[in-house]
Amino acid sequence: MPILISILCILAVLAGWVISVYNATVQLRIRGDNAWSDIDVQLKRRYDLVPNIVAAVEGYSRHERTTLQAVIEARASAMGGAGVADKGQKENILASTLRSLFVVAEQYPELKASESFLRLQTNLIELEETIQSARRYYNAVVRDFNTLIQIFPASIIAGAFNFKLKEFFQLSAPDTERQAPQVKVNA
Repeated sequence: MPILISILCILAVLAGWVISVYNATVQLRIRGDNAWSDIDVQLKRRYDLVPNIVAAVEGYSRHERTTLQAVIEARASAMGGAGVADKGQKENILASTLRSLFVVAEQYPELKASESFLRLQTNLIELEETIQSARRYYNAVVRDFNTLIQIFPASIIAGAFNFKLKEFFQLSAPDTERQAPQVKVNA
């Protein structure tokens, strides 16, 4: 009888551990999905802001058509991104073209002094900071989730319940994306 009680106690502890690991993994997965949703909301706000910025610059610099077109195309591409890696790559391209647009804006003192343009620029800067913050949080949750499902013995539970690694939302080509954009201004 004492052996049976010992076995039942061991099984109860083991079942409790399995439940605990499973619940922790599910919680991290849900937090990751929620964090991605937050990023998506901020990206939507950026998509809504981009046409206003393009319109403001376009009014002052009609001959900068290639830069403006690049921003519009990058926005459309980013809106169609599927999956974390694809979305990250397309968002990085959009951010780069927006930097190019602001470099172009530097060539037009009247535009730089425009209150509406300054407000749009400030909104975009704040939005970019919010996106970066959301990106860091998402990546931290993904790191914790991926770590949990790969460490032993939790990896056994993760494998049994088919938990898969999540992708980080990161720079797709860090070396090139850290360089300043090259913009040629037509005089």
